[in-house]
Amino acid sequence: MRVEVYDNNVDQAIRVLKKKMNREGMFREMKKRKFFEKPSEKRRRKKAEAVRRLRKKLRRALVAGSMLS
Repeated sequence: MRVEVYDNNVDQAIRVLKKKMNREGMFREMKKRKFFEKPSEKRRRKKAEAVRRLRKKLRRALVAGSMLS
């Protein structure tokens, strides 16, 4: 990942870098890799994420359906 610094404005370059890293999911990845996760915990987390995504999808479908009526 590359960020250019203009006019010695390092603060702005750091903000741009953080925004790029956040968009790419780097912070989430670093947090995930900070500690070892047992395979059983990984399966449980993945299942919980899938359930959360499904509920979100259903909730959005219900809202979209009620807007049509």
